[in-house]
Amino acid sequence: MKFYKYQGAGNDFLIADNRDGSVQLTAAQIAALCDRRYGIGADGLMLLESSNEYDFRMVYYNSDGSGGMMCGNGGRCIVAFAADRGLGHFDFDAADGFHTAQILTADGKAKTVRLKMKDVQECVHYERLTGPGAASCGYFLDTGTRHYVRFVASVDTYDVVGEGRDIRYNAAELQPVGANVNYVEPFDEGVKVRTYEKGVEDETFACGTGIVASCVASCIKGICPSEKFADGRVRYDVKAKRDMLSVDFILTENMTAQDVWLTGPATYVAEIIVDID
Repeated sequence: MKFYKYQGAGNDFLIADNRDGSVQLTAAQIAALCDRRYGIGADGLMLLESSNEYDFRMVYYNSDGSGGMMCGNGGRCIVAFAADRGLGHFDFDAADGFHTAQILTADGKAKTVRLKMKDVQECVHYERLTGPGAASCGYFLDTGTRHYVRFVASVDTYDVVGEGRDIRYNAAELQPVGANVNYVEPFDEGVKVRTYEKGVEDETFACGTGIVASCVASCIKGICPSEKFADGRVRYDVKAKRDMLSVDFILTENMTAQDVWLTGPATYVAEIIVDID
């Protein structure tokens, strides 16, 4: 079976072209392929599938084989993959509904992809979560995937994995599904974001839906955006573990976010042939 590896700001994925419906994988097979010690290694696996309504359908799985959610960096990477397969238009269906995208720049293996995300319908503020002793004030949002956003000092050295895992599994308000946990700190150019991802059960180099959630929460909290526009749109520049991304949207009077776009790099890494047991 042939897979293609792409990474979006260090968030890496295995992608297969399944428009003919020939790729059928179990959760155990997906977990084995994504295993960084005994498999190929990736934060997730995606299938590019045919769609009756749009240019294609995105099917996303976490590295543990679980699915049913959107992935922002994965969405940008599958658009880059679709372009490399010869597609020139990028309307597609995903677990959270319709998306569209644009390729802003293309330079060899690297592309800059601007992806339209779902509107954010609600942001719930918690003064303190029940359960984890360290987890105080934060915001819960659904950006295609469930996220809890915390604002902290010294985010570069913060215990993202330890506290993030505690919140993901033990915060009563987020159960039984749990949530990804994002840690945010403003800096001169925008905001820094680090994320503990459920399904990966570790920190990833970047999380697209988490970056969107962090930027919307930042706006609601009153953190100054990187840029304001005449139509009410704001843009936040975001420093992930290594790369820069940006999120722009319109925040409504009732604290919802509309016309949300995530922009960042999506890069081809390798073509891989693998035998599936």
